[in-house]
Amino acid sequence: MQLIDQIAEARIQAATEQGEFDDLPGAGRPLPPEDTSHIPEHLRAAYRVLKNAGFLPPELECRRETANAEQLIREARSSEERGTAVTRLSLLMARLSRSRGREVDLRAEQTYVERLHRRFDREPK
Repeated sequence: MQLIDQIAEARIQAATEQGEFDDLPGAGRPLPPEDTSHIPEHLRAAYRVLKNAGFLPPELECRRETANAEQLIREARSSEERGTAVTRLSLLMARLSRSRGREVDLRAEQTYVERLHRRFDREPK
């Protein structure tokens, strides 16, 4: 065990002895079970390790990137910046649609982009 681990363990033990963990919500109750029924049994341990490490499945990562692109559109200071962010958003939306196994509807996507332009053009910069 490394020194940092020993220090952490010692502090946790001291806090436990002082009763600092006694009044925590859910104390004495088991942790809620994770719903892993959609994950094949032989992959569950690997998924748990990845989840605990902060890794996101590709679709969720794409959704997070989509939210970041929308934020960039809101914060764009020029039409060039906004255009770049909208292009990025379009690419991410296409990737998300493809990962779901659905055809990309470019008309619906273009309508969404136009609504974003109208919305953010009205907001003060």
